[in-house]
Amino acid sequence: MRLGLKDRLNKDNFKRGVVFASKVGDFVENRIGKAIEDSSFKAPVLPENPEKMKWYKVPIEKGLSGDGSEYHIYVKLADPDRLCIFLSGGGVAYNEYMAARPVTGGKVAAGLPNYYWNNLRPFTQIMNINVGITDIFTDKNPFRDWSFVVVTYATGDFHVGNSDYPYIGEDGKESVLHFHGYINFLESMKVAKKLFANPKALLIAGNSAGAFAVPALAGEIVDDYYPHVRNITLFSDSGQLLYNNWRKTAKKLWNTKEDLWKSIHSENITLDWYKALYEKYGDRFRYLYSSSIYDYLLSAYYNDIINKTYKTDQDIQQEFYKQLCEMVKELKALTPKFGMFIDDWKIPLITMGGTVHTSVREPHFLLFSQDGITMAKWLNDACEGKVYDVGMSLLENKE
Repeated sequence: MRLGLKDRLNKDNFKRGVVFASKVGDFVENRIGKAIEDSSFKAPVLPENPEKMKWYKVPIEKGLSGDGSEYHIYVKLADPDRLCIFLSGGGVAYNEYMAARPVTGGKVAAGLPNYYWNNLRPFTQIMNINVGITDIFTDKNPFRDWSFVVVTYATGDFHVGNSDYPYIGEDGKESVLHFHGYINFLESMKVAKKLFANPKALLIAGNSAGAFAVPALAGEIVDDYYPHVRNITLFSDSGQLLYNNWRKTAKKLWNTKEDLWKSIHSENITLDWYKALYEKYGDRFRYLYSSSIYDYLLSAYYNDIINKTYKTDQDIQQEFYKQLCEMVKELKALTPKFGMFIDDWKIPLITMGGTVHTSVREPHFLLFSQDGITMAKWLNDACEGKVYDVGMSLLENKE
């Protein structure tokens, strides 16, 4: 069936619009990246005698980003008694189609499929430091005086991979995605231990992909690097993505440690990893989880899994909500002490009719409130031993 003239014109106009948006997105990202490179906000490489309350970049010699480029982390020296190990987010890849479509400013602007960050270009600094919990410029941040190790993420494997995955790119060329998240993590922890040998309080937190990684890696962080710390809080911000093939992905694609893939028994990888963690460590940790009720990005990922459509809409957001209700119920069944922060925050033009995706490293960590309480206050209270729930009424009567 041949398209009419009007249909052909509309199709051509759509293609031109996508190309234009893509070029604009790439242009904006490159300009922001260059501005960071040329400004005083660029994190310098960690010197021999670093200053306190300043962010530094630490190149990891044995580290590798997904596209084979260099890998680095960020650190901040402050109170030596309080340390946050932060596991960054940045998407996921579990098949060849996703591997061939990393995030670019152009793809985001044009609404094209983009699944994971595959390198640490200058632009990615603004995602990792000086925002939300890592903000050092405002006294309103209760974590401003904490020491930090930000384990950056550019491998698409929830920080647990140890393999090299060949794929054919969108340009038809052979390429390799380096699932080296676990290697990067181990090398990062060597830096953490060297800089922060004996903290008294430890917060292991992560957003998005890093939220999945928290229960996967928390036990190892404590056992191998900080066995004497007793004041430990775990926090996963937005780590829900149901998928039937997580076990196969972890074992075959990412080549994770055996105990990690063997502990996956359902389509909810985060829940399975928390169950395994709690079975081994019980109440040694404080456990925290947060999510918005209609997460626009995680619902788009889920839509891609079940409908091969990488976008969000009201129906898929409602399905995400039902899954969230069940996940919170399961986490509470694991231990009633599991603290929850549930919100319905929206940002026009960004959340696409849904709600926010992650908050801990966003401005609204400090600015937005749910039931009169900011996430910053809730998390700080938990780290001081006062664990409670916020926003649980949002999980009632939302059908």
